[in-house]
Amino acid sequence: MDDDRVWSFEESLWTADAEHYRESIDDECLMVLPTPPFVMSGAQAIEAVASTPRWSSVELTERQVARPQEGLIVVAYRARAEKDGESYEAHCTSTYRWLAHEVWRVVQHQQTPPLTSTVG
Repeated sequence: MDDDRVWSFEESLWTADAEHYRESIDDECLMVLPTPPFVMSGAQAIEAVASTPRWSSVELTERQVARPQEGLIVVAYRARAEKDGESYEAHCTSTYRWLAHEVWRVVQHQQTPPLTSTVG
């Protein structure tokens, strides 16, 4: 999957419908989100995100893509999403694994909202 397709796919996870989300997330996916229960896996992760309202727009910046081995893609970025006057911002990572020709699934996703204080 080339970089343009990677970013298009990642954006779709923020804005597409719940069915697209369910089709894109692997049953073995691990997620860390900034809402309880924070750490989720498999069906719990899929349903937690699929049942939330979709964002109407998202901007992904500070984009980085790594391909540590064939069939594995890791992305990191800053997301700013909006819907109905509400906005959300976080630094994120996702990891995709290749299953078959043109078939990729998310096996890891993490979101860290901006920190409000610094230590040190």
